[in-house]
Amino acid sequence: MKPLRLHHVQITVPKGTEEEARRFYCSVLGLTEVSKPDSLAGRGGFWLLLGDVEIHVGTEDGVNRQQTKVHLAYEVKELSSWREKLEQAGAVILDSIPIPGYDRFELRDPFGNRLELIERI
Repeated sequence: MKPLRLHHVQITVPKGTEEEARRFYCSVLGLTEVSKPDSLAGRGGFWLLLGDVEIHVGTEDGVNRQQTKVHLAYEVKELSSWREKLEQAGAVILDSIPIPGYDRFELRDPFGNRLELIERI
């Protein structure tokens, strides 16, 4: 017996920064916001959908997101165009250690969450 698939992941942003997070994740990355269940709506944050995987953006204070390797990796096409788009949005791009079969880079979202963009070559 094993899990069937990945259903969702959760990241957090500081309380009160949901609108800035929506701008980054929806407008810059192009993810789609989906409604949270009514039972969770009062807890802050919002949910996103990428393919059939949900990304739950919760709120949490007192976390140093700059100090962790925890991250989500988004597979993309046209990695160089993504680099340009993210730099224009103010992101600082960090080169990653090469791995066979992929080009990739890293960045931190406006709240310090680590992201990786990766393209199969």
